[in-house]
Amino acid sequence: MKIIFTIIIVSCFITTGLTQTDTIHQDPSVQLFYAVNKSPIYWLSSQTNITRAEEWITAIEATKDSGLVSRKIMTGKIRTAMLNKYTKDEQIREQIDSQITSAVLDFIKELQQIDVHFDYDEITTATKDSVYVNQLLSSGNKGSVSKIITELLCQDHDYLVLKKFLQDSVPDKYSGKYKSIILSMNYLKYLSGNKQSEYILVNIPETQLRYFRNNQLTLTMKTVVGKKKTPTPLLSSHITNIVTLPYWNVPFSIASKELIPKIQKDEKHLKQNNFEVIDAKGNTIDDSKLNWASYNETNFPYFFREATGPQNTLGVLKFNLQNPFSIYLHDTNAKSAFSRKYRFLSHGCIRLEKPIELASFLAEGQIDATALKNAKKDTEPKILKLAKKVPVFIVYMPVIVNDGKVVFLKDEYGLVK
Repeated sequence: MKIIFTIIIVSCFITTGLTQTDTIHQDPSVQLFYAVNKSPIYWLSSQTNITRAEEWITAIEATKDSGLVSRKIMTGKIRTAMLNKYTKDEQIREQIDSQITSAVLDFIKELQQIDVHFDYDEITTATKDSVYVNQLLSSGNKGSVSKIITELLCQDHDYLVLKKFLQDSVPDKYSGKYKSIILSMNYLKYLSGNKQSEYILVNIPETQLRYFRNNQLTLTMKTVVGKKKTPTPLLSSHITNIVTLPYWNVPFSIASKELIPKIQKDEKHLKQNNFEVIDAKGNTIDDSKLNWASYNETNFPYFFREATGPQNTLGVLKFNLQNPFSIYLHDTNAKSAFSRKYRFLSHGCIRLEKPIELASFLAEGQIDATALKNAKKDTEPKILKLAKKVPVFIVYMPVIVNDGKVVFLKDEYGLVK
């Protein structure tokens, strides 16, 4: 009687509980899997594959419990469906097989997908379904499921340190510590997955820049980043070129809110700080003929430009980045800021402690450090083209690993929610 009752329950589940079967069959990755497999049955085609399916389901359940993937994959329903795995009804067999495939593919995707945010992103590309399908189909001869999962997971050293710390020391998944670690782990996972041999990494909470070349950390320096009111945006971009002895074209927000009020108090402020007034075409305007008292942040028709030279706000080097926010990396004439512990001081752009060293790596043979340091005011800027675009990742990792120890940084921008 008990056996008959079980069969009835399973049959009811197969006919009514698998209401998502049509959706599963419409999943492009599931469709691709069976197209490549050239058969509508994979897992239930042999006892070996049935055992493999059960191994995957067990692994998914263990990983769900650890918090490394979400709990949305319904392994319980699959286990119930698999009680009827030896049925001769081909339609039911195909339904069970599809549900297993959908769950395993979702799991493989989740292991490798990355939850990161960039305000502007020109580097990230979505992984195609074919990659996940091929990973699953080729996994049969690559050892145990646990070994395959290990190979799919991020193996970055700092990522693994944070992962262990999370599992051992932070039980509350709703705490700020837990969320901070997850945020940092996701960026580390992203960087590892991008597999760039040369790139620049700026971590905003740390106010540090790291330059990697040939997969090796080559240069480290302090940075000054945006204030809380004018935060540095998160970018996944490229350095397009380097400008030597750049002009500083003052952003309108700074010009209208900061510069005009200072000039209205003292018109000598322009010459004392090497500013000139220009029109939209770049022509110089005689500022002595302007009625400064009549201007405010809504009606000023001109622009301010700071003369070139070592005393320029941008210093002697500017690293242009592709982005819609007019954000770039640059030298500075205010070197004392790098001796401060708190370096959230800019309007959004990133000031560099060692710009000449970085430029020497990126534009090999084009940088004359002595000439830059001794350059005179109003020296004409030059644009240096790079042999190739260099990726730049401006990220927000509030937790870092320093000499094997987990260090929590202040969440200056309040992005941990």
